[in-house]
Amino acid sequence: MSTILTHIAISDGKIKRSSLEVLSHCKKLAESGGHSVEAVIIDEKASSYVDGVKKYGASKIYTVEDPVFKNHMNTPLLKALANVMETANPSVFAFASTEGTKDILGALAANQGAAVLPDVSSFELADGGITAKRPVMAAKIVANTEAKGDKVLVSVRSGSYDLIENKTDAEVVNIDFSMNDSELKATLKEIISASGDTIDLNEAEAIVAAGRGVKDEEGQNLISELASVLNAGIGASRALTEAGVYDPSLQIGQTGKVVSPQLYIAVGISGAIQHVAGMANSKVIVAINKDPDAPIFEVADYGIVGDLYKVLPPFIEEIKKIKN
Repeated sequence: MSTILTHIAISDGKIKRSSLEVLSHCKKLAESGGHSVEAVIIDEKASSYVDGVKKYGASKIYTVEDPVFKNHMNTPLLKALANVMETANPSVFAFASTEGTKDILGALAANQGAAVLPDVSSFELADGGITAKRPVMAAKIVANTEAKGDKVLVSVRSGSYDLIENKTDAEVVNIDFSMNDSELKATLKEIISASGDTIDLNEAEAIVAAGRGVKDEEGQNLISELASVLNAGIGASRALTEAGVYDPSLQIGQTGKVVSPQLYIAVGISGAIQHVAGMANSKVIVAINKDPDAPIFEVADYGIVGDLYKVLPPFIEEIKKIKN
């Protein structure tokens, strides 16, 4: 019986939902193939997240706890992951495709002599490895890919799978870890994040995204109100971030963030391929645009043709009525 291992990413004191999505999928794969599914938490307070991970079906949870993991640094994380792999000996090691994962996945694969498939939208077990679907060329094409080896690493895009609770009485294994200052070739001086109380777009269940049609303060206020009613994150097209209307950290698209929320509302966004590449994997897409021929309607599940300044006020009021 082989082992499928899942890395549980922690950010700002919370378990990243995308990691639990991957663990949920790995549990399904393990059940259908007679494999074991295990998880690893690496954090300065790793043990405090164990109960949250137990809800999603891991039979064993490894914890690596040390103050050095307070912030993301590649060197200690790579060392800890290598230690865990030596103990768990997984045939497949699955990650959520976070910014931190993108930093270290290639190095870990080289360190372990493992095959690797990054940033896939889905994967299944296959003889001697995995098969996966991977969006390429700004998500215009989905490539069927395969990786084989004694060890295979894979990272999965946020929103690719649903969360499925499957609580188990998992065994918890604490792995000793230490690192000398001499081993830290790079040090972390400062973390600069977007200002304001914003919802992490990679974790948001719903996102309201503003495009070029949001041309003034009134439009921005409508976007903020709709996001507040839905408890949604706010995103923006490249045009608005380059114009300084929204912070660059909120840009969604090929050169911005790739998001996969349950609900994506595109307001005043034409739907250029560069933007669609960043949100096409959303579960439900709603487009609001006054141009009936806007490309965004080709990927939308629901479309409203009209001026956003006339559409959004009654739209917001109806949502308020439903929620009340």
